[in-house]
Amino acid sequence: STTEVVHHDIRGLHAEVDELRGYWQGLSEGAEIEVPLELAPWGDLYGQLTDRFAGLDATEIDAIIVATSTPDLTFPSVATMVQNALGMTSGFAFDVQAVCAGFVFAMANANALILSGQATRVLVIGAETFSRLMNWKDRGTCVLFGDGAGAVVLEATEGQGTTADRGILSTDLNSDGRYKDILYVDGGTSTGTTGHLIMEGKEVFRHAIEKLAETAHKALEKAGLSGEDVDWIVPHQANIRIIEGTAKRMQVPMDRVVVTVQDHGNTSAASIPLALSVGKARGQIK
Repeated sequence: STTEVVHHDIRGLHAEVDELRGYWQGLSEGAEIEVPLELAPWGDLYGQLTDRFAGLDATEIDAIIVATSTPDLTFPSVATMVQNALGMTSGFAFDVQAVCAGFVFAMANANALILSGQATRVLVIGAETFSRLMNWKDRGTCVLFGDGAGAVVLEATEGQGTTADRGILSTDLNSDGRYKDILYVDGGTSTGTTGHLIMEGKEVFRHAIEKLAETAHKALEKAGLSGEDVDWIVPHQANIRIIEGTAKRMQVPMDRVVVTVQDHGNTSAASIPLALSVGKARGQIK
């Protein structure tokens, strides 16, 4: 069950915000935000669709990792709910909470499980219901975020250890807890409330545009590649200015960047799998 919040409705709350929103975020006029009542059913749906497209049965999945910062319950994990819905009675499932970096962290975990031999196939889902965290009176945040879900299956294959291999060639993960106060939710088990998302937009923008390009260069360097070798960038869909700035610093033209923020908003851990899905549907990613 879902509710659609059309941007016209949000603009009714904040009539003066439309121009600012369009400039920074890149949201289109007719974009809609899907607001699910529960997160787990979205994970179930995308898990089933991904299994179907991959030609797999749920019994062939060894592990499920769900990247989310908005689980239905404190525990059990969303991943175990998806596991149950898919009819899996073996293997293991867990959530990763790393907000906008969540899907990349989940993919890195899945890759490590495969490389270590603990799993052959891992279903990785990014799913968020950020509408639950919005202060709808805060025009600086409520028009920027959306809800969504997407998924991929990672599978072990033989490779040659070269850049011609398919799959994850390198990862570069980073965290810096010093910047908690520029983007956080003021609720949780310590407060007994869900809380609202609080963001210092200019500071987040400044750090994001610098750090995203930096970590992308490091990942390319680890793989022995350069920006010229990149066919497509599928970035986290934070906002259009961050995406453009990152591409510029990587010296990759925007016509080689998959952009979906105008349709979905910032869906946090769901944004990259959503963009991968759109890129595949467009024929950009094969």
